[in-house]
Amino acid sequence: MNCKEIRELLPAHVDHELGLREAVDIDTHLQSCPGCQAEYAQQAAVRAAVKKQGAYFAAPGDFASQIRRALPTPALSAKRTWNWANAGAVLTTVVAIAWSIGLYLVVPTAADRLTDEVVADHVRSLMSNHVADVASTDQHTVKPWFNGKLDFSPPVRDLATEGFPLIGGRLDYLDHRPVAALVYRDHRHVITLFVVPAADDKEVPSQSASRQGYHVVYWTRGGMTYRAVSDADPAQLGRFKDLMMARAERS
Repeated sequence: MNCKEIRELLPAHVDHELGLREAVDIDTHLQSCPGCQAEYAQQAAVRAAVKKQGAYFAAPGDFASQIRRALPTPALSAKRTWNWANAGAVLTTVVAIAWSIGLYLVVPTAADRLTDEVVADHVRSLMSNHVADVASTDQHTVKPWFNGKLDFSPPVRDLATEGFPLIGGRLDYLDHRPVAALVYRDHRHVITLFVVPAADDKEVPSQSASRQGYHVVYWTRGGMTYRAVSDADPAQLGRFKDLMMARAERS
């Protein structure tokens, strides 16, 4: 895609509304185009400002009752008639309701958009051959590298003895904030583990999702939220998650 096409899609990209392939293409283009980078940064800043400073108003508790009272009460006739006009009105109403329900069901949730973003970040790192900013199998080298680069200290654990050696780490950007991306290997497969402080101390059981052959598992433990993504077998990714959770409990 050229710059004109990229900039036409940037608003949707900022809102995480694009598919995986388009998102990856745009992210790849942004890495080498300062002009589009500036445009993206400006739109992202506007979105953040609107989200932070926008005014939100809650409807009064009796709002629904007020609407019902304001509606005219239909006169009841002794004899109801049925004709094609009535049937047409009913059919139109049913179609409108069905369309509204269908539209609601296909709108991606925040969790869906975040899963797409996790997969896109992982794929982009593989396509650009930049899986790690600090390449090391030593957790005592990778963990200090994040000092001063993040406002939290990510737990870094090496699972080499269990078959998932640490190969490095990098800074990434996920859900509108910098995060730690720890990189592991499972034979020929790369696993990216995104780590970010949890919104609260509540522990969340693991959940999983899949996108175009990539599998994501995420959980919250010990004040941190983890999201692991890879094209490895789902069972292997689940085993990786179990080992990480067990290490967290021992810590």
